[in-house]
Amino acid sequence: MNSAAKGFCVLDTSTTSQDFLPHERFLKVVESTPLVSIDLVVLNEGKVLLGERLNRPAQGFWFVPGGRVRKFESLDQAYQRISLSELGKVLFYAQSQLLGVYEHFYSDSVFGETPGTHYVAIGQFVELSEPLKSLPKDQHGNFAWWSLQRAMEAHDVHPYTKDYLRSLVE
Repeated sequence: MNSAAKGFCVLDTSTTSQDFLPHERFLKVVESTPLVSIDLVVLNEGKVLLGERLNRPAQGFWFVPGGRVRKFESLDQAYQRISLSELGKVLFYAQSQLLGVYEHFYSDSVFGETPGTHYVAIGQFVELSEPLKSLPKDQHGNFAWWSLQRAMEAHDVHPYTKDYLRSLVE
């Protein structure tokens, strides 16, 4: 049994040009298929971490951190990579709880107003016992800890984020 099958894996944080598809190929993927992502619903002291999105889709909205799962990447490997790149801290899939699998449909994409983007998003809940220190600003210009009630009432919190939060309060 390999280490990934036992629930252990070593995080390789190196990034090479091979990690990303060429622009035209990724455009075809976005035009043709759903993307699989893991979204991290992070709570600390009863507040949820939201970031103000810099990029399309959902640009300008407050959204939970997350990212795409890469081909041949286990969920634990993806979770570790995404948590490091979005939160600045490696977290493990086994530390989190599945909120559910969600579908997100956007009329725009990272490429602009077209093509639209379809995500199959795996919502994962994790509660931290200590606050995060320095949060990366690649995908989110600002971060804030929101009360669940305030986030549910805010017009600039994305409806898909509110779907995750609804599952926490129900």
